[in-house]
Amino acid sequence: MMTDTMLNRRQEEIVALVRREGFLTVEILAERFDVTPQTIRRDLGVLCDAGLLRRYHGGVSLPSSVENLAYTARQGLQQAEKQRIAHLLARHVPDQASLFINLGTTNEDVARALMQHTGLRVITNNLNVAIMMSDNPTFEVIVAGGVVRGRDHGVTGEATIELIRQFKVDFGIIGISGIDMDGTLLDFDYREVRVTQAIIEHSRQVYLAADHSKLGRNALVRLGPISRVNAWFTDREPPVDLQEALSQAGTSVHVAPAP
Repeated sequence: MMTDTMLNRRQEEIVALVRREGFLTVEILAERFDVTPQTIRRDLGVLCDAGLLRRYHGGVSLPSSVENLAYTARQGLQQAEKQRIAHLLARHVPDQASLFINLGTTNEDVARALMQHTGLRVITNNLNVAIMMSDNPTFEVIVAGGVVRGRDHGVTGEATIELIRQFKVDFGIIGISGIDMDGTLLDFDYREVRVTQAIIEHSRQVYLAADHSKLGRNALVRLGPISRVNAWFTDREPPVDLQEALSQAGTSVHVAPAP
């Protein structure tokens, strides 16, 4: 599992390249970044130890599609992009609104960006979000019951879904692990997916917070089509292949400006 050491820019770009290409050799990566193979091997050692990549003979590929990256590893990826997305999304949530916030490191940045709001009523299955947002004395924070996952303090299960079904909120803020080019939303844990589906069903507006690294990323469990999302907040314009699906779905796209 990854320590608190954050990835450098080259390491983040290596992960993005492998996600796009599927498999890359040490030699190709060394040439691409104009560094020695030894430097690349050190980078790959860090990334494989973190669970971000898997080493194969002659190169690296992505981990299995049935298991997500470690929580601490996800915290270290696309940090600046997640923060820009969070601040953009927060501007679309008015004071005094009611909202669901589900699991994920991007949603924790969203919660942080919402801390200057007043009068929010928040229902969440993310204990990290609940603890953070309860520091604002004008907020009412409701925590969904259920089974707590030790790795990220997420809460899932039938009790979680049952509580969510008691509400109808203004905004459901969700994260996702992968987005197929046909607009299918994907995740790794079917229990987490069932909670997110309940959030979607009981929200008047659904906001998706997901950076560009989620595009084309494999994950085992199908959440549903992008048409279930009213607005997608991201850091880059989606590729042409996906734009048609977004247009047909009626999902608006909000791109956080680069610094």
